[in-house]
Amino acid sequence: MSARYDCADAQQREAGIAAAVTAVQHGGLVVLPTDTVYGIGGDAFTASSVTALLAAKGRGRNMPPPVLVGSVRAAAALTESLGAFGQDLLDEFWPGPLTLVFRATPTLKWDLGDTLGTVAVRMPLHPVALDLLRRTGPMAVSSANRHGSAAATTAGEAESQLGDAVSVYLDGGPCTDSVPSTILDLTGTVPRMLRAGALSIDRIRKVVPVIDLPGPPPEADGMNPAEPHPLAGGDAGPGS
Repeated sequence: MSARYDCADAQQREAGIAAAVTAVQHGGLVVLPTDTVYGIGGDAFTASSVTALLAAKGRGRNMPPPVLVGSVRAAAALTESLGAFGQDLLDEFWPGPLTLVFRATPTLKWDLGDTLGTVAVRMPLHPVALDLLRRTGPMAVSSANRHGSAAATTAGEAESQLGDAVSVYLDGGPCTDSVPSTILDLTGTVPRMLRAGALSIDRIRKVVPVIDLPGPPPEADGMNPAEPHPLAGGDAGPGS
């Protein structure tokens, strides 16, 4: 049975975040607001949670979820290296709508799907999301919708699509900006744009002057705060 909490009310927000933390710790799924669209998430280090997340969305292992974090330190622990540009990009744009794809730390005991050794990481600029992530640690998070349907911009829309597959719904009100995050792949020598999004290429070029811009990628399903381009879990890594 799902529970929904109005995070505009201080008491409900605290109760909701506490319930969400408990759900995540026990392998359950939660829906949370972010600075892009609503996300559905679970513990990144619990394989059954990731499997349940993909099943709730109707997606396969070939489209692994990105990982949301509550701090730069948490992100650094997930990556083999921030590379030549990672730290500058984090300093300039996090928290915010930039998902970065890195080589994952090889000793991590997790299974996000067919990532080919990469991880897409983002720190969202939303107080409820950050509060939750700082209590749970890294979460695998994808947009809160069924595969092929529009990304949810309210908790109600998420609940209508995902129902009792989710234990806790954190209602942070309507999303103010439903444009997905920009995804940048840092696994090669030259940063590569995987998806154009809320953060413009012109702003990124002020930090990283040279960026590889491939042709338009295939449509990805309403990618969210949390949602990667399909390449993000394969030859690039998950995104948000």
